Amino acid sequence: MIVIAILIGCIIGAVIGMNSPVIPYTYSIFLAIAVVAALDSVFGGITSVLKKNFDLTIFISGFFCNSILSIALTYLGQKLNLDIYLAALVVFVGRMFTNLTIIRRHYIEKWTNKREKEEVKE
Repeated sequence: MIVIAILIGCIIGAVIGMNSPVIPYTYSIFLAIAVVAALDSVFGGITSVLKKNFDLTIFISGFFCNSILSIALTYLGQKLNLDIYLAALVVFVGRMFTNLTIIRRHYIEKWTNKREKEEVKE
């Protein structure tokens, strides 16, 4: 079921991507920081699902608030002629690596426990 949803999402994204206009260079930094903020929220959501404390309201509010705040920081930085967006990038990418580490450890432990159980059965 999840695989079907992922495939449908990829197809819809590809169709929209091929038919959407090209984003001007001046706005590309805003889109890039918003995508990084959204990815951070997605990795955080996956981590909270693995920890069994996922809350949809927190996920959705974090998804949009992180994206909007990062875009606002980028806009403010451009007006002040400062690269404030770099601070947001460092924070979001650092959190993404932390969440990815938690996800990786979860699946490695799960795989190791499964192998140990199989060895005990033999």
